[in-house]
Amino acid sequence: MFEEMVSRIAGRFTRVEPRRRARALLLGLLSDLPDKNCWTISEHAGDDTPDGIQYLLRKAVWDAEEVRDDLRDYVTEHLGDTGAVLVVDETGDLKKGVHTVGVQRQYTGTAGRIENAQVAVYLTYATDAGHAFIDRALYLPKSWTTDPTAAWAQESPTTPRSRRNPRWRPP
Repeated sequence: MFEEMVSRIAGRFTRVEPRRRARALLLGLLSDLPDKNCWTISEHAGDDTPDGIQYLLRKAVWDAEEVRDDLRDYVTEHLGDTGAVLVVDETGDLKKGVHTVGVQRQYTGTAGRIENAQVAVYLTYATDAGHAFIDRALYLPKSWTTDPTAAWAQESPTTPRSRRNPRWRPP
């Protein structure tokens, strides 16, 4: 079943290495690792550093929306049920720094108070047979959408990919 799902998205990656990294990333996300981040997933995959997974997520050429659509179609084909429900979950991830996209001091239910956090909304398709994430959206606070230096400095999802260049700094 897993290999069938991986085969479905394989064509979205033009090179074999990103395909392999995507497979390793999915295996790590589906594993029972207590903490899931680039380091732990890379170690789970047998890598010494998170460089490969970070390259996949940050620089490799692939369309996350197309992969999401493929995975959503796979989930609904295998878990499809007229009694299915969609579960919407807003989750705040507490952050120590301010360099992660969308981070600022804001209320998050995770902490129950205003904290430095990144907030995202997840959509889950759920049936009696199982459940799976089928979409996500990162909440970008107003400060990230009105201050162009914030988006440019952190390469936020609002930054056009063709204009991302780590050596370039806004005026």
